[in-house]
Amino acid sequence: MTETTPVVLLVLALLLTGPVPALLARATWPLRVPRAALVLWQAVALAAVLSALGAGASAGTLVMTHRSPSWWLVVLHGAALLLTTVVVARLLWSAHTLGMTLRARRRRQRHVVDLVGRSDQRAPGALVVDVARPVAYCIPGVRSRVVVSAPALDALGSDETAAVLAHERAHVRARHDLVLEGFGVLHDAFPRFVRGSVALDSAAGLIEMLADDAARRRSGAVPLARALARMADAPVPAGALGSGAVTPAVRIRRLAGPPGPQPWLVAGLAYTVAAALVAVPTVAVAVPWLTALSRALLP
Repeated sequence: MTETTPVVLLVLALLLTGPVPALLARATWPLRVPRAALVLWQAVALAAVLSALGAGASAGTLVMTHRSPSWWLVVLHGAALLLTTVVVARLLWSAHTLGMTLRARRRRQRHVVDLVGRSDQRAPGALVVDVARPVAYCIPGVRSRVVVSAPALDALGSDETAAVLAHERAHVRARHDLVLEGFGVLHDAFPRFVRGSVALDSAAGLIEMLADDAARRRSGAVPLARALARMADAPVPAGALGSGAVTPAVRIRRLAGPPGPQPWLVAGLAYTVAAALVAVPTVAVAVPWLTALSRALLP
């Protein structure tokens, strides 16, 4: 390990939390391969956290392994190590508080829809609620629920209803709520004056597209597009998964347009970059750091 190790990791963390998400959010290719794009977003977030933690930990290790560190080196690297500890604590606290909040909210929602919901042959397997507006959403979790309102059933045809239900069930099967919860933890862990919602919003939009793809395979693109147009202003309760993460116009245009050439090539490149983002910093920086640490600690 060299004295540049903390600097390399810190620069990498800054790039992965600023310029890289901004560029990725403006790209159009994720519309063609949302699954690969979501994996890339996860890799960017994971690599940023690991790089930030590694920068502080390696800075502290440099002081421990230095034969005669100066006072400013001790102060500087001690501050970096303290910052790493704070980051870890904020991540753990954010995971705890967000998880508790979401699960409590969803328990209340399940209790309410179980009390007021009813079955309807037009929406098999779903709970129908009598509210004023057309809504459709799912309450994710081990005891998941798919909920649709009576006005929505009145406004949609049978094929459109099937497409909407297929979309919500895709969320439930894939446990998209866990993916969003991970991005939510990272979002809440950062202080308000530095955090942005680019990664969380992009991940939410990609998840809606993945559910659209599942519904299109089952019910067809045309019924799903018609249902999106009819349900464009449908609200989504907090903690539930629904269509509010990305505009219906974007999703309808995506369903109407033909697939691009060779999407597998774009997906393959995205998966390769995602693997490199996690693997390369580990091999190039973390392994030498761990090796130096073991040599310093072992006689």
